[in-house]
Amino acid sequence: MDWTALWLSLRLAGWTVVILLPVAIFAGRFLAYRDFGAKGIVEALVMLPLVLPPTVFGFYLLVSFGARSPVGQAWQSLFGHQLVFTFEGLLVASVIFNLPFAIQPAQRGFEAIPVAVREAARCCGMSPLRSLWRVELPLAWPGLMTAMVLTFAHTLGEFGIVLMVGGSIPGKTKTIAVSIYDKVQGFDMQGAAVMSAVLLAISLATISVTFWLSARVGRRLS
Repeated sequence: MDWTALWLSLRLAGWTVVILLPVAIFAGRFLAYRDFGAKGIVEALVMLPLVLPPTVFGFYLLVSFGARSPVGQAWQSLFGHQLVFTFEGLLVASVIFNLPFAIQPAQRGFEAIPVAVREAARCCGMSPLRSLWRVELPLAWPGLMTAMVLTFAHTLGEFGIVLMVGGSIPGKTKTIAVSIYDKVQGFDMQGAAVMSAVLLAISLATISVTFWLSARVGRRLS
């Protein structure tokens, strides 16, 4: 069992969720409530990672983060090392690739809130921020929980983006999915089976806890 790869995958998934949660809240809320001319284009761009093969998307990210790109050069000048083949580069790629898994469920959660409820909050004198915190977030909770679970689980199992942007550097960018692939390539089927079972158990536990929390919140709101 490659515990280092497992810990790195959990750390990557956790940080991806932490970064994308506020993005999902504000971007999902904006797309749910606002109508503007380019809304369809924006939603299509958000959904783009779902239709592009991970290796293709990873290739574009690799080129965008490379040493000759403006992003790569800016990162090099600020932090003194390259962005690709590092955990930081892997995290940035994971955040970008998981945007649809975070934003779309959150958007659907906010869209499910009746307009009358938001208007009532305004009539009660609530500021937009207070209305978001006290009224909208509790009602959009199922969509937000779905967004967090999908982002976490998808990051744990991601392979193509990780391999393209991060490579397979033990302790730095070698995640559990890449480690399973390496085990299979080395004909260590028993090792691959053990790691796959652990990954399956973590995913099932995450989903079960999420359903339990959603049910408790739903009973409190009813």
